[in-house]
Amino acid sequence: ETGIVGIDFLPRGTNIVTRRPTIIQLNYTAYAERAWAEFSHRPGEKYYDFAKVKEEIEVDTDRRAGKNKGISPEPIIVKIFSRTVVDLTLVDLPGMTKVPTGDQQHNIEQVIAELNMRFITPKNAIIMAVCAANVDLANSDALKIARRVDPLGERTIGVITKIDLMDEGTNAIEILSGKVIPLKLGYVGVVGRSQKDILQQKTIDDALKAEDRFFRTSPTYAGLSNRLGVPYLVHTLNKIIVDH
Repeated sequence: ETGIVGIDFLPRGTNIVTRRPTIIQLNYTAYAERAWAEFSHRPGEKYYDFAKVKEEIEVDTDRRAGKNKGISPEPIIVKIFSRTVVDLTLVDLPGMTKVPTGDQQHNIEQVIAELNMRFITPKNAIIMAVCAANVDLANSDALKIARRVDPLGERTIGVITKIDLMDEGTNAIEILSGKVIPLKLGYVGVVGRSQKDILQQKTIDDALKAEDRFFRTSPTYAGLSNRLGVPYLVHTLNKIIVDH
């Protein structure tokens, strides 16, 4: 989501970070010289400092879900107004986890699965299943839960991350071409910021340039580079939503 928005505003870290559904409403605003954000729970306030947006997400998450890794089904709604985004609503959902930690319920896997199902079941929802290229696609939790509500793969798009971290001698060509698990909307490969990049405060713009350079100069992916990367994913999502 951070790459799609082009602004660093979502909390990041190890273990489970997204502990409430985060509804991100992007609004193309031609007159916005500076992007800003607004929260539904703080009406009338404009946030121009996106470090404060990240802080508010963390504070409000703790307020509703506790400070010790608890999960809450109540969504955070943040609207972002910018002239560099397309009109799009994204929902960032908690990632699947199997072993409870902190104050999480003993049946945390079922709790998160039911929460995710609530958002992906409606027929007008497009499911963005994020899968790591260096893990067997057949073991993807995202595709597994997507298949429960979209068995024919008609409204699921696969986003393949960590392509740059695959073992030497392997590649994601068969995954990206849909030969492993077919999806009607296909797959888009992306290269995001690593945890090290985030800690070193690598900007989104620099990360996008590095991603573009990786695909264009790769002997494996250069021929597909015009259909890979976050900018292509944004364009594709916008078109899918309009068509849908």
